[in-house]
Amino acid sequence: MDKYFRYLEKLRNSGKTNMYGASPYLQREFPELRYDLKQAKEILLAWFKSFDKDGDTQ
Repeated sequence: MDKYFRYLEKLRNSGKTNMYGASPYLQREFPELRYDLKQAKEILLAWFKSFDKDGDTQ
């Protein structure tokens, strides 16, 4: 998950997209997710859950 989380953090910092719409970005970046939207969404949800209520990573 680390590689996905690092990518999502870079994406968030870039401001390219609202992070709720980041699943397709994961699919484009990682070939293993290209045809697995469900897995991309699960990774994104896990990334969201890694933040505490103040928005800091745990």
